[in-house]
Amino acid sequence: MSRLRHLVLAGAAGILAACVLTIAGPVLQGEADAANPPVPGRATLRPVSDFAKIGDKDARAVALFEEAGKVIASPRCMNCHPAGDRPTQTDTMRPHEPLVVRGEGGHGPVGGLACNTCHHDTNFDPARVPGHPKWALAPLEMAWQGKTLGQICVQIKDRTRNGDMDMAKLVHHMAEDDLVGWGWNPGAGRTPAPGTQKEFGALIKAWADSGAACPKG
Repeated sequence: MSRLRHLVLAGAAGILAACVLTIAGPVLQGEADAANPPVPGRATLRPVSDFAKIGDKDARAVALFEEAGKVIASPRCMNCHPAGDRPTQTDTMRPHEPLVVRGEGGHGPVGGLACNTCHHDTNFDPARVPGHPKWALAPLEMAWQGKTLGQICVQIKDRTRNGDMDMAKLVHHMAEDDLVGWGWNPGAGRTPAPGTQKEFGALIKAWADSGAACPKG
């Protein structure tokens, strides 16, 4: 066997092994862990109408964001908004296996294991590998893990950290972006984000329309 062919086959074997570990990891340590099983069913979100009776505008905005925060704080969102360069995975939010890092643009390092090596355009449920055409980590400026809901609220309004989105673009992102929408269709073995993307988007819009005040702390 030529040296070049040997190197190509060895590289392919390494990639396959990494993807197999990605597949096996959730089965052994994540969603199927008897000590940390996924929550069955879909949690709900309160409708915007439930908050109309709150007369104080800022208090209403805070209450709306706290309800929307049930989605933001869910593993479906938090796993892709890590505090460092390594994503987390599963409902238990354990470090991603195999070891992968953010790299430039959140797609994995150049010359290393890119996200799309294992994560393709759609979920592959037989192996419990999630997928989406835009699969990537959120920018480090939008790290959420380890922060309070109030801190996240301030952060997502900050145009220097949120991709220069004004409030209208932010609402559209939350309500319409299909990568955000993946959180409600996460595939086998993962608990969906609470409610629906439409309900979440309505809460975020109502929060914005009420002045976008943030929870304290």
